[in-house]
Amino acid sequence: MKFRREVMVLLACCVLLLAGAVGMEWLRQSDAKKPIAVVTTFKGDPMTNRAFTWHSMKLNEEALVQVWEGTGEIDWKHEKVLTFTGNTTAVAIAENERQAVHKAEASGLEPGTVYTYRVGSGDARSWSEPAVFTTEAVDKDSFTFINVTDSQGVVEQDFTLWGNTLDKAFAMFPEASFIVHNGDLTEEPADEQAWTNLFNKAEEWVKSVPFMPVTGNHDEIEGHAERFVSHFDLPENGAAGSFPGTSYSFDYGPVHFVFLNTESNIKEQASWLRSDLAGTEKEWIIAALHQGPYGGNMNKKVKGWTELFDEFKVDLVLQGHNHEYSRSYPLRDGKVTGDGDSVVQNREGTVYVVTNTSGQKFNEKKEDKFYHKVHFQNEKQMFAGITISGNKLTYQAYDVYGRKWDEFVLAHSMSER
Repeated sequence: MKFRREVMVLLACCVLLLAGAVGMEWLRQSDAKKPIAVVTTFKGDPMTNRAFTWHSMKLNEEALVQVWEGTGEIDWKHEKVLTFTGNTTAVAIAENERQAVHKAEASGLEPGTVYTYRVGSGDARSWSEPAVFTTEAVDKDSFTFINVTDSQGVVEQDFTLWGNTLDKAFAMFPEASFIVHNGDLTEEPADEQAWTNLFNKAEEWVKSVPFMPVTGNHDEIEGHAERFVSHFDLPENGAAGSFPGTSYSFDYGPVHFVFLNTESNIKEQASWLRSDLAGTEKEWIIAALHQGPYGGNMNKKVKGWTELFDEFKVDLVLQGHNHEYSRSYPLRDGKVTGDGDSVVQNREGTVYVVTNTSGQKFNEKKEDKFYHKVHFQNEKQMFAGITISGNKLTYQAYDVYGRKWDEFVLAHSMSER
């Protein structure tokens, strides 16, 4: 009897182990269907459109986004659920291995409205966890956005630092409408695991808050930016000859944003930039680029752009690349036009900033230049919260521990556009 009992126990254990193995395999296959690197961006009108990008290992499946007005428990089969079909392409991630790239756009949405969404292929096991986003309100004249740069990680721990930076940024600015990243998102664009870590560590934010990237020298290498743009569905209104998604512009509230690519197609972008800036009637203009003309050091190859910033009186230029903090005096025609302490009034000069780094890499502080009002290396991840309210722009720079390191104000007393 004892022997029989032992045999029965052994058989029961084997059954449990087999069931566990089957269950783990089911979970593994189920997880393989789940979207990874889910991110939302602006592409069309931020009041009525929202774009989504995600990757998966399912090369032949549809790209679907489902949207529900409101939050709470959702019946995804309800007739009020909006379903939009996007497109699926593929990107090579290793020798003889490709990953599916899914992009879809929700359109015809209501301004100033909260929505819940999920992305997937339609298979019951393919859907992402629901996330919430809010469209831009009509006549929005006050908002905040977050500026970071150079997350540039290699291993998972590097991106934990980046995630901590965003966590603190949203703790300080919980109502931020979107994120501007000034380039060098990962160290090596061909390292797909790094991209996965980038989005995983910031998942809470980038699934709900539009993540608008600049192309850095670690994002486009020798004219190739395929891996970078595969992760974002961005406006396609940029310069002729540029890789789509590496230069673009969009409007939000009273601000016109223009994103430039310092890695290629410089002259052609200058022509596009002139046309783009001439076509806006927005009260404020903010430019974002990577290797800036007035950062820790000077980038003279984009001098033609600075001439246009002067001509069209661009208010603020957000830069990256130098892995230190720098803020210029207001500048016009290469000359200082203000003391850097007083409010910059009526577009008397453009201010250029680099918000250190949001990742693991810090460079030695560069030599001080004539244009530096604030210039330091604190070896702490940093971010900025930039608030536009009517005719006033307030810039505040913090480190990951919540210490404020810099603040300045721009103001317009009258519109000249």
